[in-house]
Amino acid sequence: MSTLTETVARSANGAPVNKTVTTTAKPALFGLGFTAEAGAKRSPKEVVDFARKNKIEMVDLKFVDFLGTWQHFGIPLSELKESLFKEGSGIDGSSIRGWQAINNSDMLVVPDADTAFVDPFAKIPTLSLVCDVLDPVTGSRYSRDPRWIAQKAESYLKKTGIADTSYFGPEAEFFIFDSVRFDQTAHSGYYYVESDEGIWNSGREGVNHGYRPRHKEGYYPVAPTDSQEDVRAEMVREMEKAGILVEKQHHEVATAGQAEIDMRFDTLTRMADKILLYKYICKNVALRYGKTVTFMPKPLFGDNGSGMHTHQSLWKKGSPLFSGKDYAGISELCRWYIGGVLKHAWALAALTNPTTNSYKRLTPGFEAPVNLAYSSRNRSAGIRIPMYSEKPQAKRIEVRFPDPTANPYLAFSAMLMAGLDGIENKIDPGKAMEMDLYELSPGEAAKVRQMPGSLSEAVGALEKDHQFLLKGDVFTKDVLETWIEHKKKKEVDYIRLRPHPAEFFLYFDA
Repeated sequence: MSTLTETVARSANGAPVNKTVTTTAKPALFGLGFTAEAGAKRSPKEVVDFARKNKIEMVDLKFVDFLGTWQHFGIPLSELKESLFKEGSGIDGSSIRGWQAINNSDMLVVPDADTAFVDPFAKIPTLSLVCDVLDPVTGSRYSRDPRWIAQKAESYLKKTGIADTSYFGPEAEFFIFDSVRFDQTAHSGYYYVESDEGIWNSGREGVNHGYRPRHKEGYYPVAPTDSQEDVRAEMVREMEKAGILVEKQHHEVATAGQAEIDMRFDTLTRMADKILLYKYICKNVALRYGKTVTFMPKPLFGDNGSGMHTHQSLWKKGSPLFSGKDYAGISELCRWYIGGVLKHAWALAALTNPTTNSYKRLTPGFEAPVNLAYSSRNRSAGIRIPMYSEKPQAKRIEVRFPDPTANPYLAFSAMLMAGLDGIENKIDPGKAMEMDLYELSPGEAAKVRQMPGSLSEAVGALEKDHQFLLKGDVFTKDVLETWIEHKKKKEVDYIRLRPHPAEFFLYFDA
């Protein structure tokens, strides 16, 4: 194996610093399974043969927890046998958020051969595999495994006869910061974010070149104002090696290093797999540069937050179903799908915008997609119909309110189920809205339904409106009850019960 050495220019206090980062060259053929072809499969034998041929030493088995974060453990190459893809490997399910009780904790993780990729961040040559989770006693799939829920959603779609394929194309935005500090105790609570690119450093003493995007002016500047082109480009390079097709990367609107990398669309479960790989790559490439990445929707006050606008479409027998002769070139079926998403948007929010921080972004009166309306081209609507191309296969909708803290398996599945409910019940979304929804008069704005204003409201809506998710046993009552209980007790109450630093500013001298 050879060693690759690259020089990274970055700044700690305004002065350029050269840092040498040493990485080990990996075997060719990254991304065995993350391929563009729908339905492409890799056999366990191919994966085992690939690992041995390319001198892989460790195998990393990854699975997704209930809230949507990758967990993992490693096994040596000697344990990678074809039987592993049937028999799996044991874990303690009671130690995973939202999963089993301690008296019923044994679970199995079974790798999916089609997800194999060589990990670009491991020092020892490592093959990574995404796993499904099973009950070791019954051998059945575990109901709280998010990947299983996504796979059931895809199966339910086929059973309806409406379509056989659902495509998703999320645009997950994020921030690249230089450092972050935070703590929460009984007597203190604070956070401090630092970015050399942040406009708040425009008056910093010492070496200061002054090239920084102002608030809300970070969209598409060139270097030196865009100081993170190389970081994003390396993220793209690692994504492509892992088999993710990337369409573009760019600086986003906010100051202090907001970024976006757009992936090519894929089928529901495969796209959810890719979102977790996308996050994994973004975070670890940032560490190479001495930086850190966050997918929090609103880490900065007074500037744009990070969303995950999600493009989606339905196909049947290779033909697009959203193209037609209705408004903006969409079909009646597409209008019904939109109607379902808009009708169930409050319940969806508990899954698509699942954190208390999500609602710092979804704030009326600012540039956030809070208005539950649809329109062509209009980015102030909650659902947009992109008009970049009139080709039937390009016709899709873009649901703009989700954010990247969502568990993608659950969020994509829930949006699909809402859309299918709209089709099955022929839900009319009403007339499209062409005007700038941010400029409506108070009277006009009152007529437009908006997203919930808090996680508590969204969870309450999900408690009341969830029958559409139970169809086909895609989501189960146990899954939804566990999700709701966790959100109420572990997140809503956690924030609700603690003093906020801003409250001291407002009320200490009362």
